[in-house]
Amino acid sequence: MKIIRTLLLLALAATSFAAGTAGQVYELRTYTAAPGRGADVVARFREHTTRIFEKHGMVNVGYWVAADAKDGGGEKLIYLLSHKSRDAAKASWKAFSADTEWKEVAKRTTANGQIVAKVESVFLESADFSRPMDAGNGKGAARVFELRTYTAAEGKLAGLDTRFREHTIGIFTRHGMTNLGYFHPTDAEKGAGRTLLYFLAYPSREAAAAAWKGFREDPEWTKVRTASEQNGKLTAKVESVYLTPTDFSRLR
Repeated sequence: MKIIRTLLLLALAATSFAAGTAGQVYELRTYTAAPGRGADVVARFREHTTRIFEKHGMVNVGYWVAADAKDGGGEKLIYLLSHKSRDAAKASWKAFSADTEWKEVAKRTTANGQIVAKVESVFLESADFSRPMDAGNGKGAARVFELRTYTAAEGKLAGLDTRFREHTIGIFTRHGMTNLGYFHPTDAEKGAGRTLLYFLAYPSREAAAAAWKGFREDPEWTKVRTASEQNGKLTAKVESVYLTPTDFSRLR
């Protein structure tokens, strides 16, 4: 009877995890401002939104604006939140939306028209080889960040993860890149099972260029890439966005 009861408890725990009720999750959100309203979006987050988020249990991890015009420049705000669980995220967003202060802020800041044209949200779970996304205290010189998104070739995500776990992150470090969080989307429609997303940091944009040059020319990387792709490429698509931390971002 004791064994049966234990098995039932394990089954219930597995069901709870599958339903998304357990475990820390991250949420990557991208706000595209209405034309010419990028500064207004950033100001609203600086002066109001981040504080109200925290009041409702959300953890502000990092806030950035796209560094290059091709990626939206100052008209695109990208930020990362942490939640205790997917259910906690749902409860926090519900409380935030109903918050009286937030409603007043939203009304006041949109008196001359909407300042946000588009909002995108992707829930993420940390890869088993992820480094911490340390929120820090915002002190010191601001670094340059890079958000990279890899779409794996069909059936090749596990192989891609293995290459990063066993080789790539170590070679990155050797060339002066700072590995931060590595994540997988949790929802099928957002790339679950086929996407690896991660953040790197550098002292400067010039340092980033030098680091990537050194990485691509590294004999160990060339050897690893060749060995890992004997049965075909592991990636179908690679996207990169350079990011500048906002003045209120904890992660700088």
